[in-house]
Amino acid sequence: MSKATTGKADAKSYFAAIAIPVAFVVSVLLFMFVLGNPANFEDGDPVKGHPIDGNLLGTVYKGGFIVPILITVNLVILIFTIERFLTIARAKGKGNLQSFIARVRQMIAGSQLDAAIAECDKQQGSLANVLRSGLVKYKQVENDNTLDKEAKIAAIQKDLEEATTLELPMLSKNLVILSTCASISTLIGLIGTVLGMIKSFAALAQAGAPDAVALSTGISEALINTALGIIGSTIAIIMYNYFSNRIDTLTYGIDEAGFSLVQTFNASHNK
Repeated sequence: MSKATTGKADAKSYFAAIAIPVAFVVSVLLFMFVLGNPANFEDGDPVKGHPIDGNLLGTVYKGGFIVPILITVNLVILIFTIERFLTIARAKGKGNLQSFIARVRQMIAGSQLDAAIAECDKQQGSLANVLRSGLVKYKQVENDNTLDKEAKIAAIQKDLEEATTLELPMLSKNLVILSTCASISTLIGLIGTVLGMIKSFAALAQAGAPDAVALSTGISEALINTALGIIGSTIAIIMYNYFSNRIDTLTYGIDEAGFSLVQTFNASHNK
């Protein structure tokens, strides 16, 4: 079981290492060939031509070299949002958690340990894995006459804690990427905006005469970076808090199920 868990952890680590560079390559290609398509600009010139009126793709392209970085951040947020959705869905298992816990409690109370273990195998997911580990230890120590009741309870609790320690990191893995994107997305956007504003005012100073149209166009193009940064940061914050809440709920369920198992063992062995 530990080898399988380790294999899954390694696979997820490789996924993170591959997904970010791939997102960057895709972002650069989108910037060059979709946003920078000559059809989006006056005279078909992406470098010197202004975006065609109402053409959003051309306007975004004029945000400069920061744009593909921001697109990368937004793609990373999207990729790891989907990845966390799938991971947490698997962690919940195949059925309703509360119903599953209730069924297992009844089976334990009726000393139907094999049936409870089979129920965990059917449910799957993190909570079922932890509870199954505790049930297996429950069976091992139940008829062990070399241990007193306190030692048996301690052995069950230790096994539950070890199983929980193996499962919880898989739930929170990659959340740090979402939190990092939430922090840096707006900052990168502001960097792009400041650079764009400097560029716009420098061009205006060289022109010698105020050009309100050119200035307003340059400012709007610079603000594209801020918009992309804020969008990415907002989505990342929302999803990070959502997943944190889901993980807290699962963690509470694991703790509750483990406590219930220990209490049932304690009650069934009271004289």
